Amino acid sequence: MESSRGGQNGIQLLLAAEQEAQHIVNTARTAKQARLKQAKEEAEKEIAEFRAYMEAEFQRKLEQTSGDSGANVKRLELETDEKIEHLKTEASRVSSDVVKMLLRHVTTVKN
Repeated sequence: MESSRGGQNGIQLLLAAEQEAQHIVNTARTAKQARLKQAKEEAEKEIAEFRAYMEAEFQRKLEQTSGDSGANVKRLELETDEKIEHLKTEASRVSSDVVKMLLRHVTTVKN
């Protein structure tokens, strides 16, 4: 009789432990779902803010470029000329190194 009662107590303890474990798992699952929902809401807010910022930037640039088209053409020509000069300078600066590298690769014989 005594061992039966001890076994019964052991089963009751196991059931209680199982219920407590299930409660812990459910609590953790609920907390995780709440955090995921919060993270999604935060991400949606950040996306909306970024979208608004980009739209404002786009409108600002649109206003700048739609103003005086003659001035914009002149500005673009100047920027293009500056970039071309920069590229020419860089090309002349590295051209001797490029020629040396090409000569070295062309004149190297590999078996």
